[in-house]
Amino acid sequence: MSALKDILYKVALQSVSGDTAVEVAALVFDSRKVEANTAFIATRGTQADGHDYIVQAIEKGAVAIICEELPENLNTAITYVQVKDSSEALGIMASNFFGNPSAKLKLVGVTGTNGKTTCVSLLFQLFKQLGYNVGLLSTVVNKINDEIIVATHTTPDAIQMNELMAKMVAKGCSHCFMEVSSHALVQHRVSGLTFTGAVFTNLSHDHLDYHKTFDEYIKAKKMLFDGLPSSAFALTNIDDKRGAVMLQNTKASKYRYALKTMADFKARILSNTLQGLELDIEGHNVWFKLIGDFNAYNLMAVYGAAILLEEEPADVLQTLSDLNPAPGRFEQVLTDTGITAIVDYAHTPDALENVLSTIKVFRSGNEKVITVVGCGGNRDTTKRPEMAKIACELSDKVVLTSDNPRFEEPMAIIEDMQKGVSPSNYRKTLVMADRREAIKTACSMAEPKDIILVAGKGHETYQDVKGVKSDFDDRKVLKEMLNLIHK
Repeated sequence: MSALKDILYKVALQSVSGDTAVEVAALVFDSRKVEANTAFIATRGTQADGHDYIVQAIEKGAVAIICEELPENLNTAITYVQVKDSSEALGIMASNFFGNPSAKLKLVGVTGTNGKTTCVSLLFQLFKQLGYNVGLLSTVVNKINDEIIVATHTTPDAIQMNELMAKMVAKGCSHCFMEVSSHALVQHRVSGLTFTGAVFTNLSHDHLDYHKTFDEYIKAKKMLFDGLPSSAFALTNIDDKRGAVMLQNTKASKYRYALKTMADFKARILSNTLQGLELDIEGHNVWFKLIGDFNAYNLMAVYGAAILLEEEPADVLQTLSDLNPAPGRFEQVLTDTGITAIVDYAHTPDALENVLSTIKVFRSGNEKVITVVGCGGNRDTTKRPEMAKIACELSDKVVLTSDNPRFEEPMAIIEDMQKGVSPSNYRKTLVMADRREAIKTACSMAEPKDIILVAGKGHETYQDVKGVKSDFDDRKVLKEMLNLIHK
C-alpha cells in the first residue's frame, strides 16, 4: 500500500477532489482488473476510452480516479485527480509506485526501425558474460538473468514494465536493456523512467498505419532522446540520414557510430561471409558470428554502448566475438539437403532489402534465391507493394503469401503486394495464401546450392488469423519441408 500523494509525485496535476492521503494497493488502467483499494487511471486507447468505465471502476472498489475529464457527478467517497495526459501520468505513477526501479539500474533503451532486438539481445548476453546480473525487455522475450518472462508487445505497458524492473532490482540486477518502440513513446509507456543511455539504429518505412506520416514517425523515435537527462548518453548511427536528427535538442552527451562516416566508434568490414563478419574496429581485427552489413551496424551500436557504460574495449570485443544473434534474425536452418535456408524477421522494405542484399554478396552466380514473403494484416498498407517489389528485384523466384493476416483477408493483402510487381517480374512470382504451402512450394523449387529466404515472422511461433493465434514456426516448417522433399 502506498499513499496516493506519494504515487502522484512529479505528475502535473490540474485539479484534485478528495483525500490524496488515501492508501492505494494497486494501479489499474483496465477497468476489468479493478479490485478494492486500487487507483484507476482512465487512459484513452485506440480501441476504448477509460473515461467510459469510471463508474464501473468505482463499483468494483477503486478508491481514486485519475482522468483527463472529470465526471459530471463526483462521488464524495472517491478521490478524483485531473491531469492533462492520463497516459503520461500512468507512466510516472507506475514508476513511483514501484519505487523508481529504473533509477536503480543502468537502463539503456534502443530504438529504430530495424536492429532493436538484435542490439538488446547482444547487450544482454554481453553484460551477462562480463559477470553482471542483467535484465532484458525485448520483442522476443523478457528476462531477469536466466528467468524468462514471455513478451507480448515490443514494450510492456508502464505498470508491467516498472514491476519487471522492480523484480530486476530485487534480484540484484545492475543493468537493463530494452527495446523502445515508437508506439511505446507516443503512448507514454516509458514516461517516468530514468535512462542511463539511448541508442538509435536506423529509420525506414514502418508503422505508418499508426503514425500516419513519416515525419510523425521520426518525431516519435526522437522522443526517447528528447527526454534524456544530462547525465545520460545518446548514441546514434550517423550513417543513417536521420541519425543526426535524434541528437538535436537532447540534453544527453552525444556520441556517434558508423561504417562510412567519421564517428566516435568506427568500424570497417574486412570480410562478410555466411560464416560471419570480420571487422576492423579501432585498429582491432575481430571476427563475429553475425552476418551482413546491417549486423556490422548492430555490433557497433552494442560496442559503443558498452564503452559508454565504462567497459574495457578488449573485454567487450573478445566477449562479443563469441555471441550468437537473436532468434529469427538471419537464422540459418541447417539440413543435409545442400540447400541454404534462412529465416528472418524482415517485415519492412528496408529490412528485406538488407537481408536480400546480404544474400546477394554470398552468391557465386549459379544458385537461385527463392523468397517467401508476406505482409501483416491491419498494419501499414503502404509498405506492401514496396515489399513485393524488393523481393522480386533481388530474388529469382518469389512466393507471395500470408504473414499474420489478423482480421484482413490474406488475398486482399497479397493483392496490395502485387501492385508492386512489375510486368517483367510476373513470371517469377507465385501466389499462395497458405503460408505452410508457400514454404513447401519454395522447398520443392529449390535444388542443392540454392538459397531459400522465408521473411517476415522470424522468431514468432504463431500465425494470427481472425484473432486466433495458432502454432506456426517458420524455422520448424522450413526444416520439415526440406527434409520431406529432399530426403
